[in-house]
Amino acid sequence: MRSRMYPGCYLDENIFQREQRKIFRKVWMFAGLKMLVSEHNAFLTRKIAGIPVVIQNFHGELRAFENVCLHRSAPLQTGPVGRRPLVCAYHAWRYGEQGQVEHIPDGDTLYRFSSEERCGLKLRQFALRTVGNLLFVNLDPNPFPLEEQFSPEFIASLESSSEAYDSEVMVTTWHGKYNWKLAYENLRDANHARFVHPGTLAKTVTFAPQVNESLLAETAKPLQDTSQQGLRQQLRRLSKGGMDAHISRMQRFGWHDLVQRWGAEDAYYNWLAYPNLHIASANGGHSFILEYHTPLTPDTTSMEVYRFSARKKQAFTYSHAVLLAEMHASKLVLAEDVDIMEKVQASLHLDAPIATQGAYEGDNRLVERWYSHLMEDGNGL
Repeated sequence: MRSRMYPGCYLDENIFQREQRKIFRKVWMFAGLKMLVSEHNAFLTRKIAGIPVVIQNFHGELRAFENVCLHRSAPLQTGPVGRRPLVCAYHAWRYGEQGQVEHIPDGDTLYRFSSEERCGLKLRQFALRTVGNLLFVNLDPNPFPLEEQFSPEFIASLESSSEAYDSEVMVTTWHGKYNWKLAYENLRDANHARFVHPGTLAKTVTFAPQVNESLLAETAKPLQDTSQQGLRQQLRRLSKGGMDAHISRMQRFGWHDLVQRWGAEDAYYNWLAYPNLHIASANGGHSFILEYHTPLTPDTTSMEVYRFSARKKQAFTYSHAVLLAEMHASKLVLAEDVDIMEKVQASLHLDAPIATQGAYEGDNRLVERWYSHLMEDGNGL
């Protein structure tokens, strides 16, 4: 079977910009962890589809705004996380919980804004939803409901598992020379682990790729309903979560007894929230890794990686060492994934052959079918 993704989908700047408009500025995007902004004036920042966003805590209420001062376009918050009022460092304009300008130093004498002008000074606000410990932002002025992107079962699973995260977090960032779509294709490919990760992940987890006959037959046909509602219904099918594989000989460590394990199975848990959030637990819910992929250019992707254990029953002195060891183990697996994705990207050119897919790749074919129609459809989501 031929892939629906031609080489230009991974290389072309115009296609990349279309993705930014038709996907990343339309869908709900993971934006950070709620526990990082739990106090008054706590904030976190990130860039989504090229737009700088700040999530700020106002006396317990979270708001998401464009992180750009209305005076001279300086960023309001400059660090990735922190705690300070929403005040621009350039000329000290201060903003309130509705994004309105609350105070301008010497405003009457130096700026002389009319009352009408002053009332119109308000930051662009974005829709924000909390799912357990996860924050999602939608940049569209008229966002569709989160429930149209993720099924109720998937939302419930995300909520339950993310509420098990401990507040001690270790974060690192990778920059890879690969297109963002290669990451989701890799994550949905249960067949690659035994070849790419034989000495790491595949030593403890045995993934069993299977052919879904009904999905194979469905994705061989064109998408029937390409209306806006039809595309949203298909979008919901692109995210899934839960137990991926049973671990027959799971390693046991002393710290496992010191955390409140999520779930009861010795299993590899896996959550894929389209378009670019991946969460996994490779030790039966004792700890978690969260990967957030941000497209930077057609051939460059930033991957932010969070590591945390399940919530501690009680503090223990070597918890930082546990996270460090977990992060090191993750780094080995991620490095293997990044290496193969960078090699794939490097081999691509506009005249490269279109990929030939196997029958087991139904999940990726489902994504491709939706993606190709969305890119061509004038209405979009």
